[in-house]
Amino acid sequence: MESSVTEPGIESDESPEAADGVLFNPHTYEGPELDPASRRIMRATIEWFETRGKEALKDADHERTFYRDFIGFQAAEHAFATLLTPDRDGGEDPDKRWDTYRNCQFNEITGFYGLAYWYTWQVSILGLGPIFMSENEKARAKAAKLLDEGAIFAFGLSEQAHGADIYTTDMVLTPDPDVEGGFKASGAKYYIGNGNEAGMVSVFGRRADVEGPEGYVFFEADSQDPHYRLVKNVVNSQNYVSNFELEEYSVAPDSILHTGPEAFNAALNTINIGKFNLGFASIGICTHALYEGITHAHNRVLFGSRVTEFPHVRRLLADAYARLVAMKLFGTRAIDYMRSATPEDRRYLLFNPLTKMKVTTEGEKVVDHIWDVIAAKGFEKDMYFEMAARDIRALPKLEGTVHVNMALVLKFMAGYLFNPGDLEPPLPRRDPVDDTFLFDQGPTRGLSKIQFADWLETYKRFEHVPNVAVFTEQAASLKDLLTTAPPDEHQQKDLDYLLTLGELFSLIPYGQLILEQAELTELATDTLDQIFDVFVRDFSAYAIELHGKNSATAEQQDWALRAVTKPATDEARFEAVVEKVCALAGAYEMNP
Repeated sequence: MESSVTEPGIESDESPEAADGVLFNPHTYEGPELDPASRRIMRATIEWFETRGKEALKDADHERTFYRDFIGFQAAEHAFATLLTPDRDGGEDPDKRWDTYRNCQFNEITGFYGLAYWYTWQVSILGLGPIFMSENEKARAKAAKLLDEGAIFAFGLSEQAHGADIYTTDMVLTPDPDVEGGFKASGAKYYIGNGNEAGMVSVFGRRADVEGPEGYVFFEADSQDPHYRLVKNVVNSQNYVSNFELEEYSVAPDSILHTGPEAFNAALNTINIGKFNLGFASIGICTHALYEGITHAHNRVLFGSRVTEFPHVRRLLADAYARLVAMKLFGTRAIDYMRSATPEDRRYLLFNPLTKMKVTTEGEKVVDHIWDVIAAKGFEKDMYFEMAARDIRALPKLEGTVHVNMALVLKFMAGYLFNPGDLEPPLPRRDPVDDTFLFDQGPTRGLSKIQFADWLETYKRFEHVPNVAVFTEQAASLKDLLTTAPPDEHQQKDLDYLLTLGELFSLIPYGQLILEQAELTELATDTLDQIFDVFVRDFSAYAIELHGKNSATAEQQDWALRAVTKPATDEARFEAVVEKVCALAGAYEMNP
């Protein structure tokens, strides 16, 4: 992810793109802060898509063609093998490691060209999670070998009746009387990406002869085994999102990955790793959509004026750009917390669901803003935007819905706002090393006891930025609300009420990491001010929503009305940001 102010490949420091140095552009991408092997993979991926061209990309999407060509490309380049094999299982290859920083670049690049290509990578990550978290050396060696051969992987967790409710599973393992330590597995899984061709499928189930958490089991299955029955693809897209059934499937002792509570933890910790990727796919989709949208709008004349000269269009473009830059800043800084995590520092457990939930919902807003600008053009079959408008909706709904992740975020609210610790922010993490802690996260209990640095100290360093100062006052007022008129016993069980309260809270840690990354990259003040102009308006909108909740008390309603605030206006700042967006017209167009 580009994090320096001046990106390699950009010749003019006077261009708006150089001024912010944030958005990915295939034409100028040089793989900043990557080692040569990683840079080669990223550049080769860009070249593959650009050589293949936009027409082929759209044809494959319209015909729902399974992305076998992309799987073949990554196999030839050893892309998945290099990026997804942890160091301990990588043999003598010095380039193999699980490095969240470079993986997120691959997330963004594949998302930029189409969700389907990102998806086969994403579900391979999920499938590999329980394997590489396991102490089963034979299974890990098998996975590493299959990666070398170009295989893809699958994560057999969700079921049609239970979704991803890992407390309940109908995949049942019965002890095999003919094999000591072996089982026969029967049951079905639903919504399992790559389930048609996965070299290994990590399957979650429970033992028939053991009650409770001690009965959980994670085992690996072969999608080509005769007792593995592929039922159907449950979606209408390029992706193969399978429904499969196991019928008396033989599970050998050396196919067992985890048992008991460790199997449960492996499921949660794999999702922790996997859901982080969704935010970066959203960033990639939005970036491509913005280039295409601004190029069309800026070159279109209506009623004697460029479309980009209309006041409402300029507002939409400024907001779209601000939201997208904020997404990128937050996600890039969240990587540092992920890579620096330890058993004693688990702050990543807040920033992880925010990356999945907040970044992806912001992505929907970005695409909606652009769509309001380009209008009917967004429906045209030759536009990338047609894909973006559809695919951006998927990301908030994968790996746990927004509601599930918001409920998780709320567990951190009291500790984050009221009980800061003496903690240092992590250093930027670009070092080419394995993120070993991600495969040894342990139990995910005690979330409410996790401490964070004092968020207000970060905001105070930016009090010279007008809208950061305004937003800081709003954020402080949320503490007042929770102190003087906190949710009563009924409201604490009212998820509808709590979700809106969570939206208000989420803006604060979201803004904190954006400020931290802005400081590290010396982001232009006008862009930062515009980002928080958006946040001031968002906070006000959520306050009004809270005011209208059925269960809102009179005190809470009074607070909500006081929280509604107008951003600090600055026409010169606003116009400067709009011009940055307009200057992106023609900056990137995909090879036809």
